[in-house]
Amino acid sequence: MDKEMSLKNRDRLIQLGITISTFRKYRGLSQEQLAELAEVHRTTISAIEREKFFPTIDNAARIANALNLTIAELFDFNF
Repeated sequence: MDKEMSLKNRDRLIQLGITISTFRKYRGLSQEQLAELAEVHRTTISAIEREKFFPTIDNAARIANALNLTIAELFDFNF
């Protein structure tokens, strides 16, 4: 993977973490509460918010649903 693509993916990872954290807090949820609603482990939410890894498609869909978002909205970094 070339450096430009790597930086682009890193930017997307940062944006995804910010998006999830922002909507979670806006909804008044803790990481534990979001994890319970999304049926994922709390460490998954924490790692995504800290930009440590991208969620699987299944986990992204679960998180989006728990935040009352579509998966497209979760990955819309132009808001």
